[in-house]
Amino acid sequence: MIWCVEDDASIRDIEVYALRSTGFEACGFADGAAFWQALQTEEQPELVVLDVMLPGVDGMELLRRMRASATLRRIPVVMATAKGAEYDKIQGLDLGADYYLAKPFGVMELVSCVKAVLRRCTASTQTETKEGVIEFDNLRLDMNSYELRVKGKVVEAPPKELELLNCLASHPNRVYTRDQLLDEVWGFEYYGDSRTIDVHVKRLREKLSGASDKWELKTVWGVGYKFEVRQ
Repeated sequence: MIWCVEDDASIRDIEVYALRSTGFEACGFADGAAFWQALQTEEQPELVVLDVMLPGVDGMELLRRMRASATLRRIPVVMATAKGAEYDKIQGLDLGADYYLAKPFGVMELVSCVKAVLRRCTASTQTETKEGVIEFDNLRLDMNSYELRVKGKVVEAPPKELELLNCLASHPNRVYTRDQLLDEVWGFEYYGDSRTIDVHVKRLREKLSGASDKWELKTVWGVGYKFEVRQ
């Protein structure tokens, strides 16, 4: 089931119709309060298409709540906002959005986006089930439960930060460009400022500070980042 949260009835009806016409089950919500209530009482959706500008509780706050919830944080979220709203795009990605659609978008773009995100999330879940846990000195990352432990203590971090750390730490000493990290972690080509990677790395470093001298989240100047493991 795909849930579309959009206060404009005409856009919401088109989204739901397009998804149903291509084989998905879909329903719509006119505001954030109704959507949030349904998350507490109904079976969870496979994916949410979430408008940023909503009456009452806006899309950013709803995304923040979802990513802070142990039971809701794994639901894929596609954010929709006005074309050119660069700040909204960066904020949404930082909060853990899986994809961003700029309005106005076509129905086939919406359907292709939903299919791509669902494929990526399914593949990611299968990989995590097989591999699961990454461990280094004073660091344990369990992607099955999205739990990060530093020096044995649980450290709270948004899903995208954990996915970024997982990407880097799964391939020690491999250098990734920012574009590669955007593609690996967000699963799509990001047309915009790659500084969202810098923001995530900065926040991860704050959480990992002083944990060990045997590894480091290191900047490779002029290229990108790597998880450096020292012998």
